[in-house]
Amino acid sequence: MIKKILFSFGLASIALTNSAQTGHEIKIQFKNCKDTVAYLAFYQFDKSYLADTCKKIVKGNIVFKGKNNLDKGVYYLVSQDKARYFDFFIDDQTQKLTITTDTADLVKNLKSPTSKQNDDFFSYIKFITEKNKEFTGFRSKTKGMSKADSIKFISEKGKALNESVTNFERTFMQEHKGVFVGDVINLKMEKEAKDIPKASNGRPDSIFIYNYYKTHYWDGVNFQDDGILRTPFFADRVKKYFNSVIIQNPDTVNAEIDRMMNKTKQGTKMNMFLLAYFTPTYESSKVMGFDKVFVHIIDNYFRTGKAKGIYDDKTIENIQKRGDILKPLLLGNIAPDLLMIDTVGHKTIKKMGFDTVKTSAGATKLYYDNIQNLAQVFKPLSSVKADYLVLVFWDVDCGHCQTEIPKLLDEYHALLMDKKDVKVFSVYTQHEYEKYRKYIIDHKLDWINIYDGVHINNIKEKYDIYSTPVIYVLDKNKRIKAKRIGTEQVKDIILQMEREYKLEKKSYTTIF
Repeated sequence: MIKKILFSFGLASIALTNSAQTGHEIKIQFKNCKDTVAYLAFYQFDKSYLADTCKKIVKGNIVFKGKNNLDKGVYYLVSQDKARYFDFFIDDQTQKLTITTDTADLVKNLKSPTSKQNDDFFSYIKFITEKNKEFTGFRSKTKGMSKADSIKFISEKGKALNESVTNFERTFMQEHKGVFVGDVINLKMEKEAKDIPKASNGRPDSIFIYNYYKTHYWDGVNFQDDGILRTPFFADRVKKYFNSVIIQNPDTVNAEIDRMMNKTKQGTKMNMFLLAYFTPTYESSKVMGFDKVFVHIIDNYFRTGKAKGIYDDKTIENIQKRGDILKPLLLGNIAPDLLMIDTVGHKTIKKMGFDTVKTSAGATKLYYDNIQNLAQVFKPLSSVKADYLVLVFWDVDCGHCQTEIPKLLDEYHALLMDKKDVKVFSVYTQHEYEKYRKYIIDHKLDWINIYDGVHINNIKEKYDIYSTPVIYVLDKNKRIKAKRIGTEQVKDIILQMEREYKLEKKSYTTIF
């Protein structure tokens, strides 16, 4: 894949003056432009925003003018039909800028008479455009070739083009070191190792390549420069780093987030946007166990006051409450206990009046009035003894539950047939007892069937039950080994736990 060449964007460079400017004035002389309205937009992390509007275009002359300076970043011209024309750079010294071009050939005709840096960058764009055309031409020459010959031809030509582009970019970077345009191109460029040693198999050492890539991934990136935030490349680079470059382990991610945040200055846009990205990303992560990252963010940034200014006080409070729910449920923690009632115990609590109580205050009074007798009918989660304990929360009226509960029952019986010491602690999340009991009988649910008959467990908050079914797998010590998994995953997780038990036993006997 020819990654270096196959991209297309139009960027104008930065204009430098000797003094700070007040207010902005961006003049674009766009020959043969038919638009009557144009927009000035800018990038900000992974979104774009409107900065200004030109409501009247006369003979292709587009002017964006205002009393306030524009923030440093990459901006782009947008047509009246919301199409993007080309990008350009603005910083504190580039508030007065003139750009000229022609619809006949937008890239070829891009110029900035007010800035040599712009023209330099336009040369860069023209070079890349020509290389793209060359690559397209190579593809057309493969017609009639065999597949193998075609691949070889494209590979050889593409390699040469890549080397040409790489050398040009490196030279451009050296010439524009310390200039915003150079910083942006640096974000786009990948860091490639040279003089790679050989591994024992005679091939290039992949570990060396990875370590070099990871170590140098952020070379030249100034995390205290908010302008970097307003580029088309920074957000993708952050996402790639956390999704693909670093090891996908919560502790590793936590360390890398802290490392990156420590490079920023609190209160800056960079600091705020990064934290605003990490927080929802890991709160809603679909990867099991990564809620640990979310909890880490809350403990280290929200509870320490570092999220002030990013979110309002109410939002911060709600996020912290969310963390309070998830923290006890992290993988490896002992599962919170549940004091539940089974079908036998139902007869006792019905006599006490729990079936008809209408308010939480009434339920609380009943509980304390009957606390000694209740202790005898409770079926605590903590009392269940098994090497493998499946904890499932479900609802009779839940369509998904009606599909998954019978499947789980089959998995349970299969595990018993394999002589696994497994039990299922099946929690009905509602309180329609007769409907619940009928389902148990009709479907022959021969595991531990319980529900919160005395209304004291706050199941939804204690186990983060916002939908059903929800399945947890606990080990013999009631530690959470898996959570929010599908029925089809239960057996594999239990088999993995079995292997872990055997390793533990082997290690113990070896030592003693």
